[in-house]
Order: sequence, then structure tokens, then C-alpha cells
Amino acid sequence: MPPAADAPLLVDRHGRVHRDLRISLTDRCSLRCTYCMPAAGVPWIPAHDALTTDELVRIAAVAVAQGITEIRLTGGEPLLRTDVVDVVSRLAALTGPSGRPEVSLTTNGLRLPELAGPLAAAGLARVNISIDTLRRDRFRTLTRRDRLDDVLAGIAAARAVGLSPIKLNVVAMRGVNDDEIVDLVRFAVEGGYEVRFIEQMPLDAGHVWSRVQMVTGAEVLAALRSAFDLVEAPGRGSAPAERWVVDGGPATVGVIASVTAPFCGACDRVRLTADGQLRSCLFARTETDLRTVLRTGGDDAAVAHAIRRCLAGKRPGHDIDAPGFLQPDRPMNAIGG
Repeated sequence: MPPAADAPLLVDRHGRVHRDLRISLTDRCSLRCTYCMPAAGVPWIPAHDALTTDELVRIAAVAVAQGITEIRLTGGEPLLRTDVVDVVSRLAALTGPSGRPEVSLTTNGLRLPELAGPLAAAGLARVNISIDTLRRDRFRTLTRRDRLDDVLAGIAAARAVGLSPIKLNVVAMRGVNDDEIVDLVRFAVEGGYEVRFIEQMPLDAGHVWSRVQMVTGAEVLAALRSAFDLVEAPGRGSAPAERWVVDGGPATVGVIASVTAPFCGACDRVRLTADGQLRSCLFARTETDLRTVLRTGGDDAAVAHAIRRCLAGKRPGHDIDAPGFLQPDRPMNAIGG
């Protein structure tokens, strides 16, 4: 839903209107994906530094009042937060110039068999579920956990309660799962899901990302065209995925080529970490401390001012290809997707 004509908008100095707030509920995760986190995990955010639910909802309320129309809950694994259903309920009840925001969630799916129903009842609109392989042995190697059946059960649970569309996120990796690209699309088409292939980004905790090992969006499309007829879907807008209609539809497949074909010029996202730091970009090297604004008595106007100050410093692009590019200090699990 577009903002009303008189809505206060969050506009950066490049003219991009921000309508999408990504909120990380926790930096903890129940898997240890090799491209994200070492086997032993990483130092976690101390509990006293994490936003309380009241603080999180208050920041979101200010952002919605400023024109945010979509809230995506991320992590880590957001379903590890014990009060996640209450969080969804409170966020879904917020109102702004364009009405209530759409609340969605990105998850590894492990807790969806027990939580999909309560989350849908609380107002969750849809889910993105990560699944990089359909092979149990490979899943165990990739995630260091033997939980593929639980992920598949979570996908089925989301479908059973009507969370739609269900998007399946796949990080394509050379020599790891790039031989499953076609199989994953067939699985999604048969189940009524949309699979989205994501170029691996330099956001791993070990800082071992290699562009040479990354499977590009162009390579993904070449693999798909060997098995399917693809027609580009219109109306991408600010969405990160370039979508393609598969074999005449209705199924579609998405490709998020953040590295080789960045879409920074249409970016409408801003990110709030679990410890209350606002980031204008996934690859930002600076953050705006909203937690301190709240805990030192700042009112809603002060929160709004801090949000706008953060966006005022947003760069035109992430500059991954620039000679001086530096990977963010925080890994993906601590930033939130």
C-alpha cells in the first residue's frame, strides 16, 4: 500500500523513500550455517544490551508514523525469541498514515510447526524460509545440524495455516549446492512456493567470503534456462529479487544479485539490530544508537530525529566492487537480513 499523499516520508539525500523496516529480534540461531557462522557460534549480544519488547515496539511505532509500511522480523533466528508471537501481535496493531504495516518474517523454519498457527493469528502476513539444499547429508554438512526434516515440516506448517506467499531462500554456492538449482525450483513449483536464489554476500563471521566461489545471478539463470522457459515478471519496484515466470506461470522464481547487479538505487530498507542500532544499509560501517536515545529519556521526536539522521548519511550504494570496500564488522546474524 503506498503512503497517503500527506504522509511524512523517510527520504534520504538521494531521494529514496524508505518504507521497509527490518528488525532483528535476536542474534542467536539454532543452526550453524558454514557461510554465516563458525561451528562454536560467535560472541552473543549481552541480554542487558538487547532491546526490550517495549523498546522495540516503540521504535517501530515511530517509524510507522513516519511512513514505514512493511516490517520484516529477522535474526539470527527470530523464532528463538520467546515472546515472538506477542511481538508480531503488537507490531501488526500499529497504525500510521497508510494504515497498519504488513508484518513478515524470515526464518530457518525449525519452530514453525508449533508457531505457524499462533503467528498467523497474531497478524503475521507471510514468511521467507531458508533452505539451501534438499539433501539430508548436505544439509547436515552446511548447517552442522541434522534438521532438514524439521525445515520441511515448517514449510508445510506455514502453508497449512495460509501464510502466503511462502518464499524459500537459497544461497547458491559453487561446488556446494549449485547442482540443485533446478531441483529446488521443481520442489517449489510442485509445492506452490517461490524460490529465491541469493548471491552469497561478504557478511560471514569468519570474513572468508570469496567472489570466485560465489555463484552469480547470471549463472543461476543460465542453469534455470536449461530446464525451464523463463519470462521476466514486470513490476519489480524496490523489491530485491528480480522475478521470472516459470513455464508460463503461475509459478515464479526470484534472483537476488546483490553483488553482481546491485539494486541500491531503488533501496527502501532500513535495519534495526537486536541491540537497538539503526543501519541504513546491510553493508554500512556506521550505526545510529537508538537504544541510548530511549534509555536516556528521549521522546518520540528524538527517536524520529535519530532515524532521519541515520538516513541522511546513507550512501548511494554498497560499493562491494570499490577498491576500498571493507566488510562490515558485524556478521549477518548480528545485523539481521
